[in-house]
Amino acid sequence: MIVTKNIYAHIPPEFQNELSEALLDGKTFRIERIVSKGHCSPKGFWYDQDDNEWVILLRGSAGLRFEEGDELITLSPGDYVHIGRRQKHRVEWTAPDQETVWLAVHYR
Repeated sequence: MIVTKNIYAHIPPEFQNELSEALLDGKTFRIERIVSKGHCSPKGFWYDQDDNEWVILLRGSAGLRFEEGDELITLSPGDYVHIGRRQKHRVEWTAPDQETVWLAVHYR
């Protein structure tokens, strides 16, 4: 039997920490749903990941900052970005008044 799920289902009305859920996990990749609501990276923190990441913003809005060139990218629904392995980045902000839903694909 094929099971259908919804990317927007089971988001609590209020949550303190950013939500992250693995949707599919393989040997060389991971697909996850991330839900933010006013969340951002801690001051001075940079993601420095071993894997590549492709991420698309499905709902809400967010600002990503890349260490190289100190570039800030504003994302709206439908915008996606490829983040190469070891490319330092951080989430500067996410919409405080609505859920920001991301779909992230991590791969080698």
